[in-house]
Amino acid sequence: MADTTRTYRWPPGMRCAVAFTSDIDGESPYLWQHRDKPIVHVESLDQRRFGPRVGIYRLLDLLDEFGVKGSFYVPGLIAEQYPRILPTLAERGHEAGLHGYCHESVAALSAAENMAVVEQSLAVFAAQVETRPRGYRAPYWHMTADMVATLLARDFTYDSSLMGYDHPYVVDGLVEVPVLATVADTTYFRCTGGPADKTYPPDPGQVLESWIEVFEGVREFGDLYTITVHPWIAGHGHIVRMLRRLFEHIRQYDDVWWATALELAEHHLASDNATAYKASLRAPDARSFGAAGLDVSAR
Repeated sequence: MADTTRTYRWPPGMRCAVAFTSDIDGESPYLWQHRDKPIVHVESLDQRRFGPRVGIYRLLDLLDEFGVKGSFYVPGLIAEQYPRILPTLAERGHEAGLHGYCHESVAALSAAENMAVVEQSLAVFAAQVETRPRGYRAPYWHMTADMVATLLARDFTYDSSLMGYDHPYVVDGLVEVPVLATVADTTYFRCTGGPADKTYPPDPGQVLESWIEVFEGVREFGDLYTITVHPWIAGHGHIVRMLRRLFEHIRQYDDVWWATALELAEHHLASDNATAYKASLRAPDARSFGAAGLDVSAR
């Protein structure tokens, strides 16, 4: 097939890239969502604690099988409650990035509050490991233009929360390593056994087939394949097995670059991609559309 659609420049000999990423949320989203009310039902808390207790280490062992280094995003609160996580990631050569302190929704906080959250989380990292995090992933993938400015002010290299391109790009001065909603475990496997569940999780074999098809599309067009998993979900045996089969499929190609999100961001900045792909989160004021003569009442 002709390469006329391929415009993003990967390292020599590489057609596309794969990033394994993981959000070690643990129970932090549940605590954030219940911050103004007492927690009575503890089953969801305990279900999520499986991730930092067990699931993360199964995923790390899987990565060791394939010699892959991943990018892990850790809320400061989870790092404090499970102080083994950050040192283990460092010892095993993986990247650790910020993911809020208690998985706060960025959009729910002011710029000053978000800066305080970043500072609080950085302090946790500094107390536990020597390496300062250079990457950030917004909880819930909820991002704001003000948060980009906050990250730039604290010298972060990249964010990984958006989907404006299907390869790295620069957004308002910050490198963006995009996520991929179709290759995220929560899209398919989130199941609490409670009223929030809308359906039963699918057969992992069906999801594997879908994820392989997404990868083949990424490879055809020379893009980035970002896998996003959560240890409280993907750390269970059947999903670890599914991921192993996915890795085996990808490994049949010798033109796929497996990289951490930080490596992807650094490559982007060091190449002519940095000037070719730029975007902004600043949006026009939707209230002005009507004044411009557009009828938006029925849309």
